[in-house]
Amino acid sequence: ASSPAQATLRCRARHSPAAREENMMSMRAIHRVAMRAPGVALRRASAVAAEVPQQLPLLIDGKEVPSVSGKTFENINPATLEILGTVAEGDQADIDLAVAAARRAFDDGPWPKMSGRERSKILHRFADLVEQNAEELAYLESLDNGKTVALAAAADIPLVVDHLRYFAGWADKIHGQTIPVSDGNLTYTLLEPIGVCGAIIPWNFPMLMMAWKMAPCLAAGNTMVIKTAEQTPLTALRGAQLALEAGIPPGVLNVVSGFGETAGQALARHMDVDKIGFTGSTEVGKLILEAAAQTNLKRVSLELGGKSPLIVCEDADIDTALFCAHMGLFLNNGQCCVAASRLYVHEAIYERFVQAAAEMAAAQKVGDPLAAGTDQGPLVSEEQMNRVLGYITAGKEAGARVLTGGGRAPGLDGYFVQPTVFADVTEDMTIAREEIFGPVMSAIKFSDYDDVLRRANDNPYGLAAGVCTSSHERANSISRALRAGTVWVNTWNQFDAAAPFGGFKMSGHGRDKGQDALANWCEVKTVTTPLKNPSWR
Repeated sequence: ASSPAQATLRCRARHSPAAREENMMSMRAIHRVAMRAPGVALRRASAVAAEVPQQLPLLIDGKEVPSVSGKTFENINPATLEILGTVAEGDQADIDLAVAAARRAFDDGPWPKMSGRERSKILHRFADLVEQNAEELAYLESLDNGKTVALAAAADIPLVVDHLRYFAGWADKIHGQTIPVSDGNLTYTLLEPIGVCGAIIPWNFPMLMMAWKMAPCLAAGNTMVIKTAEQTPLTALRGAQLALEAGIPPGVLNVVSGFGETAGQALARHMDVDKIGFTGSTEVGKLILEAAAQTNLKRVSLELGGKSPLIVCEDADIDTALFCAHMGLFLNNGQCCVAASRLYVHEAIYERFVQAAAEMAAAQKVGDPLAAGTDQGPLVSEEQMNRVLGYITAGKEAGARVLTGGGRAPGLDGYFVQPTVFADVTEDMTIAREEIFGPVMSAIKFSDYDDVLRRANDNPYGLAAGVCTSSHERANSISRALRAGTVWVNTWNQFDAAAPFGGFKMSGHGRDKGQDALANWCEVKTVTTPLKNPSWR
């Protein structure tokens, strides 16, 4: 292992302006992938904005319909504060209609009865249509959410396609097993669809999180009602339209836009919904569990909040660690449940590391998410912006040192917050304990590994964690000690449809992605038949 002096010298050598610029160029290269990707030649923003529906309906039983009440709400572009259009506001009556449609489709329709291979073909066609419309979907996601269109085109939409194709591949491989039992009976299990499922989708990765629930749910033969986040309804409706075009029967996939207190609560408490999948805050996750307990004990899977620690060891490759820390926190404007929002840096390299991290953050171009070269767009809403600014104020008042940022981005009309880096953060500070969900990095010094592991695990969340080190032994021991559902070593934000994802502790239960996700959407049935003359006797 390096001595502190050696580590400091290496840190000085590697943190040249050229090295930091190379890191920023690598970040921007990720954004530029969209511009180079085959079949994704991004158009002018105005051309796509003109195609955004001015009145966004609900989609129930294969039909686009207004809300029963006739109510609507405005859909705001967070970058410009312009009104994109009005959205049908669903509530209890609309959820009732959507659930009834999903129930008919499950009990009497072809979807759960068709072979897994037929469902697979339809889901593959769905994936193809999403891929063919990737440009439009990326722009809709950017207009709605504020993420850069380049990120949406390079990451969000391709990951949606990959997820649909992965679970399309599983559709004809969902099966039980034959079990040898002691009494000579023939005993086997079946994996069957649960029935009518609800999914409540967050606003930070709207279409991707929809795919995380929808793909395994539909592959298993269930029917669905999706409640979108009120801030980001556009891609869910467009995705459902493409699903119908692909051949998914009416009633199998229904989309209701509305607010959590009305539409979300109605879905969570509905007596004819058999399962709820939710991604969002821990506070709302508790309410969904409570609703399930008070009604029909529907099954619930939860992917909730996080306060993820990244431990940077003194022997880490500094450029790699800087890249992990930066991408781990600032990706998607800092609005990631796995954000590396507790940055533990060894004291031997702490000061120079945090200064370099601050310079990388300050170099981010904040502005129009539809413009080429933008690294960070606005936060999703005024409420979220004010929440993040409140945490920044709390950090200052607690005595944390602001290295860069610390307020609203000047000269911009939307919900823009400066990339902010705090140093000298301690665990008793609010910014070190609570999920901020914005572009705010908190750097914490450590010297002892047993101590830093205790501190990293001393948090109610356990969604993700990471370590940067050049020692395989240290990487293994730290990975095993961290109490989190995902641990990244010398990387961050690596997602694959085949790799299960979910949390420990108050970050939820159940898993999205991978084979493990299928357990969320299947029931196990045991069948036993007496055999008078078993062949093996």
